[in-house]
Amino acid sequence: MALIKFPTKSLNTDAVNPFVNTVFDNLFNDNFISDRLVSRVPAVNISESEKSFKIEMAAPGLDKSDFKINVDKNLITISAEKKEEQVSEEKLYSKKEFNYSSFSRSFTLPETVDYSNIEAAYEGGILVLTVGKKEDAIIAKRLIEVK
Repeated sequence: MALIKFPTKSLNTDAVNPFVNTVFDNLFNDNFISDRLVSRVPAVNISESEKSFKIEMAAPGLDKSDFKINVDKNLITISAEKKEEQVSEEKLYSKKEFNYSSFSRSFTLPETVDYSNIEAAYEGGILVLTVGKKEDAIIAKRLIEVK
């Protein structure tokens, strides 16, 4: 088996175009493609407590009014659309990665969800959805005696 060493970030710069090395270094970086795909959809943390489920979504740079949250049967869909600001002719970008123009994520809800008890809050770039559980789904704590 032959081992092939991929080039790593180089320290030398091209005097004609300083961005050339960066572009070629990125092409051979394993994370080049995967980082771009993952960054298009906000990351989430999903947790469960005794009385509810919590979905936390990292979505910085948006306003509360940008979000749309729909529940259809057992599917909850969180989407957002932000109008992209007009690019000024005075500002020339060498790299522009800010792109939260739109996204959509859907999650299947379990049967234990109380659909009348879903709340959403957006603060500090984090959207938090709290999805309550049905009363009969909340397990009462009790001590079992060993006989």
